[in-house]
Amino acid sequence: MGLLSRKATCNSHGQDSSYFLGWQEYEKNPYDEVKNPRGIIQMGLAENQLSFDLLESWLAKKPDAAGFKRDGQSIFRELALFQDYHGLPALKKALVDFMAEIRGNKVTFDPNHIVLTAGATSANETLMFCVAEQGDAFLLPTPYYPGFDRDLKWRTGVEIAQIQRTSSNRFQISASALEEAYKQAQKKNLRVKGVLVTNPSNPLGTTMTRDELNLLINFITDKEIHLISDEIYSGTVFSSPVFVSIMEVLKDRNLQNTEVWDRVHIVYSLSKDLGLPGFRVGAIYSNNPIVVAAATKMSSFGLVSSQTQYLLSAMLSDKKFTKEYISKNHKRLQERQSKLVSGLEKTGISCLESNAGLFCWVDMRHLLISNTFEAEMELWKKIVYDVKLNISPGSSCHCTEPGWFRVCFGNMSEGTLKLAMQRLKSFVSSITINSQRHQELKNSRRKARTKWVFRLSFQSFYDREQDER
Repeated sequence: MGLLSRKATCNSHGQDSSYFLGWQEYEKNPYDEVKNPRGIIQMGLAENQLSFDLLESWLAKKPDAAGFKRDGQSIFRELALFQDYHGLPALKKALVDFMAEIRGNKVTFDPNHIVLTAGATSANETLMFCVAEQGDAFLLPTPYYPGFDRDLKWRTGVEIAQIQRTSSNRFQISASALEEAYKQAQKKNLRVKGVLVTNPSNPLGTTMTRDELNLLINFITDKEIHLISDEIYSGTVFSSPVFVSIMEVLKDRNLQNTEVWDRVHIVYSLSKDLGLPGFRVGAIYSNNPIVVAAATKMSSFGLVSSQTQYLLSAMLSDKKFTKEYISKNHKRLQERQSKLVSGLEKTGISCLESNAGLFCWVDMRHLLISNTFEAEMELWKKIVYDVKLNISPGSSCHCTEPGWFRVCFGNMSEGTLKLAMQRLKSFVSSITINSQRHQELKNSRRKARTKWVFRLSFQSFYDREQDER
């Protein structure tokens, strides 16, 4: 009998994915403008650092919140002692109001239906524990966030069945792909318990259309399964089309208080929209009272600290601040995304047209030596080790087409982004020159071979002619 559990010794965490391996290489040799200017630039981390000054400005103006005071009096003792795992009511109210504001107040959320968790990772795993058993399956459209292989599967034992999406229709979900994924899962004797989507999409940086959302609702209604909409990038939508939450579609179809209403759940967090991944603030929103009750009990394994809850409840309750932050953050994201897209275009590289997120879905298929995932990995290694840019290969996101990469733009300065584009442009130029030289060499060899064959043929003809004479 082993001394350790199978969970401790198994290799199902997903840490060996190229997505995480790229991070490891970056950590060995991180770029720094002064200390390590030739280091690896981190473009594999979806982090929003573009609006930190707005957060810091608010903190400077609100010393009571940052100093854990109320009306000038310290509440440190109150916050430091035991807190109920239901979460501070003030934060839950402020959070649902912030979620509604991001969605243009087209939908409202009940604070009694929200469960606070230690980030979206915890929220997604908790929902798996609530709605699925070990060995059950959830359908996920490809490409998807590589961390889901860890978040959804590792401790829960839930399986992921892939809904195939391709570039032929801009990676949108189709009815045939949904049905095929469901059928393939059944062939593997997997009981499908639901569909999980990210909207806006990670890694695509696109928002789902109303047609797609309606298709999903029709599908889960027909199959009598759950739908989880991970909407942690909802506040990063910087251009049209506007973001449409799954709750908005349910409301428009008058599906409140129906069985489907109870089978749709939202995951949210402040890691992307507010740029606070280190604060570990996530949430589950569900209209199913049993899910809310069970998730609340489970949240005791991953609570948000009382100090964090108090600070953020004060910040998000400041409506003047949230309005200004959302507006300025959208503008900055759009400007930075445009700089990445234009920089790539100057290099001869295009992207999937996007309107959200902290990254672009970049098309480097023309740089592959062959249309294979082996060629994609070869290109990725050159970009990481030679160009010294950590980007995420599409295969780590389970993309079905080789040559796509996720490239982040929100976690660096404008100067660092410019340097990254210079490095990439030099690399692509070297590939082009080498390719041209290779082609010229092939052409010269072909011409030489043709001349040699011609001479040989002419000589043979001359010899035959002499023999006949």
